[in-house]
Amino acid sequence: MPTYVYKGLKSGEYFEVEQSIHDDPLTHHPETGEPVKRVIQPVGVIFKGSGWYVKDARSSGSQTEKKSEGGSATKSAAD
Repeated sequence: MPTYVYKGLKSGEYFEVEQSIHDDPLTHHPETGEPVKRVIQPVGVIFKGSGWYVKDARSSGSQTEKKSEGGSATKSAAD
C-alpha cells in the first residue's frame, strides 16, 4: 500500500499514513483530531545517462530515412 505524508495545519507536524489508493485523503489527524492536509511528495525516479531515450525509443532506420529524404521533418511535413 502507498504511504502518504500529511501535515497538521495548526501544529505543523508531519506524519505518514499507509492508505489504499482508493481511500479518500484524511481531513483530520487520526489520534488528535487536528485538521490536516496531504503533502505532495516528489516521485522517486531518476533517469541517468545521456540519450537513453534516443537509443531506446527510435529505430535506427528512422534516422537514415530522414537523411535520405534530403530535408528536415518540417520540410517534408510542409510538402
